[in-house]
Amino acid sequence: MADRFPPLRPEDPQQIATYALRARLGSGGMGNVYLSFSPGGYPLAIKVVQRTFASDPEFRLRFRREIAAAQRVQGYYIAPVRDAAPDDEMPWYATAYIAGPSLQAAVAEHGPFPVFSVYCLLAGAAEGIAAVHAAGLIHRDLKPGNVLLADDGPRVIDFGLAQADTFTRLTGTGVAVGTPAYMAPEQVRGTVSEATDVFALGHLALFAATGHNAFNEGSTDALFYRLLNDPPDLDGCPGELRPIIVSCLAKDPADRPSVGEVAAFAGAEIRGQTTRPAARAWLPRPVAESLGDYSADNAPPSGTPAERATPVPSADLAAAPGHSAAAPAPPGYLAPRRAPHRRRRRARLRRRPHRRCQRRSGRAGHDAAG
Repeated sequence: MADRFPPLRPEDPQQIATYALRARLGSGGMGNVYLSFSPGGYPLAIKVVQRTFASDPEFRLRFRREIAAAQRVQGYYIAPVRDAAPDDEMPWYATAYIAGPSLQAAVAEHGPFPVFSVYCLLAGAAEGIAAVHAAGLIHRDLKPGNVLLADDGPRVIDFGLAQADTFTRLTGTGVAVGTPAYMAPEQVRGTVSEATDVFALGHLALFAATGHNAFNEGSTDALFYRLLNDPPDLDGCPGELRPIIVSCLAKDPADRPSVGEVAAFAGAEIRGQTTRPAARAWLPRPVAESLGDYSADNAPPSGTPAERATPVPSADLAAAPGHSAAAPAPPGYLAPRRAPHRRRRRARLRRRPHRRCQRRSGRAGHDAAG
C-alpha cells in the first residue's frame, strides 16, 4: 500500500497555490503529478509543469489554450479538470483524483482482463472519448497509462492536453515522437481526427485482453514501419473481441467505426447490464480488491501543516477557477470572546421567577391533592 503514495521528495514543492501537496503520484515529460485536497476535502491530482517548459512562451500559449478547452469537457467517464493556473510561475492544473490504477499498471500487476471486463472498459472509454469530441477536442494520446480504473468504470485522463505534452517531446528536427507504440497511422503522417481516437480504443481493448501492444515493441522506426504496413498482432486475443478490435485498428481512418458505434457495440455485448455497473462488478477480482490501496485516505500527512500555509491574497483566489476568495484576518485579530459573566448572571435571574412560579404551582397542587 505504501508505494501507492510515494512521499514528496526534497526537490518537490510543499504547496501549489492554496493546495498542500501530500504525495507524488507520478511524473512524465511535462511535469510531476501530486495528490492534494480541496479545502473541503475533495481529493485532487495536481500536475505541475517543469520549469524548463514553463519558461517557454510558445509552450505557455499552448498550455493556456488547451487547459481552457479541457475545462469544457463534461462526462461520466473522464477525470474533469477542477482548477488551473496556466499563468503561474510554475503552471499547473488539477483534476479529480481517481482512486484506482491505470490500465497499464493493472495489466502489468494482475495480467490480462476477461472478455466482460474488456467490453466494460471499451464502452466506458468510448463514452469518455465521445465527451472529449463533443467539446471540440481530440485526445491524440489515448493509451493504457491514460485510462484509470475506478470501482464504477474507467476514466479517461489528460484529454485535450496531448498537444502541450507533445511539445515537450519534440526532437531536434521538430518531429513529434509522441508515444510511438500507440500512435495511429495518420499520426505518423502528421494528421489527426476523431478516427485517431477510435484507433486508440481498439488498441486499449487489445492491450487489456492480451497484455501486449498491437505492433509490439522496438525502435521508433521499426514501430512506425509495422504500424503503417503490418496487420495488428492478435496473438492471445479472444475470438469474440477480434471483430471490433480489427475494425478499430483499420489503417484507413474512413474504414473505422465511429466512437458512438464502438460504445453501442460494447454496450450490447454486456448483455443488458449498464456500462456503469454496481461498484467493482466490472473489474477482475484481483484488480477490484486492490482499489482500497488507492484510497486517498491512505495518503501520508501533509508536509506543510495547514496553519503554516502561506495565505494567498484574495484577488489571486478570485482569479482561480472554482474558488471564491475570503480576505485573510488582519494582524492582531482576536476571535470574539464569550459573553461577560454579568450578562450570563442577568440571564439566570430572568429565568428564576419562572422556576419559582413552577415550585409555587407544584406546592399548591400538592396541598389541593392532600
